[in-house]
Amino acid sequence: MGRGKFKGKPTGRRQFSTPEEMIAGTSAPRPRTFRQEEAEVEEDVRSEEESEEESEDEEKRKGTQGVIQIENPNLAKPKNVKARDIDMEKTTELSRREREEIERQKAHERYMKLQEQGKTEQARKDLERLALIRQQRAEAAKKREEEKAAKEQKKVEARK
Repeated sequence: MGRGKFKGKPTGRRQFSTPEEMIAGTSAPRPRTFRQEEAEVEEDVRSEEESEEESEDEEKRKGTQGVIQIENPNLAKPKNVKARDIDMEKTTELSRREREEIERQKAHERYMKLQEQGKTEQARKDLERLALIRQQRAEAAKKREEEKAAKEQKKVEARK
């Protein structure tokens, strides 16, 4: 069979089985490497699981740690706490930063309540300024009314 100008690579040739070969089951056998590799991987996984169960009892230690027993206070050991062992009545201790943050928020809320009631120094000063501004605005409004009345008075006199 002619393949044209270019010849395919020898590794790239494909073999197709005929329907008769498929029915008879005599088609070219598929390479078994994938199944063999898959079986080896499964065996490795099983052996690792078994070795992990055995090694849970013994901790692997690097270097001289296996020889010398050292109690490191900075070493954080993982604690596995089960749900049935948890005491629900026990309250957790807050860190210093969390406590200070909560105190700061409460102090701010207290200050704002006093501020609304006008009992703080700042509130008193604000109220004094507010009263002074109201007084100035009232005086300015009164002055404008007087000037307006004087203007109207002049218009009335000019007409006469």
